[in-house]
Amino acid sequence: MPYLVRPLDAATWDVFAELVERNNGIFGGCWCIGYHPECGQKGISYREVKERRVRTDGAHAALVLDETGLAQGWCQYGSPQELSNIKHRRMYDKDAPPLPDWRITCFYVDKKHRGQGIARLALEGALGQIAQAGGGLVEAISEVTDGREAPGRFLFSATVELFEQFGFARGRQVGKHAWIVSKKVDRA
Repeated sequence: MPYLVRPLDAATWDVFAELVERNNGIFGGCWCIGYHPECGQKGISYREVKERRVRTDGAHAALVLDETGLAQGWCQYGSPQELSNIKHRRMYDKDAPPLPDWRITCFYVDKKHRGQGIARLALEGALGQIAQAGGGLVEAISEVTDGREAPGRFLFSATVELFEQFGFARGRQVGKHAWIVSKKVDRA
């Protein structure tokens, strides 16, 4: 099945929103704001926060669209200020690495399209968009899956092994299976 990667922006907001709504708000209604500073604030609409961020260039992702134009997955990335809430914060801060220019925090693939390379395409698209935006140090916190069973629905940060296929190197372990991985992306 041919796929196309597009940036999440005002022009692609509707297909992103359709994917989220089709999948019951994603991860219990998070609308992919779990890493944004607004997450956890009382009395807000996660959908409205995400839409406002997208329309004001405050949220970034590579969307993977199928041949009909429907979004089937994404890879979220952004600056550390944009994505300030990270997993394993306490362990991360104990010996924090240099502040990256970009973070990759979240992947999602529609249940019916898993196992078709969409996460790989989304990561490739995000790295391309980062290169177009000037490149720099890119960081992620991901899970090692070699040698263990890891349910796909819990791998919302993808796998260390996938990142390594794109040239990321492990920095240090910050959780039972979680590692900081990073890579320098050149400007396009």
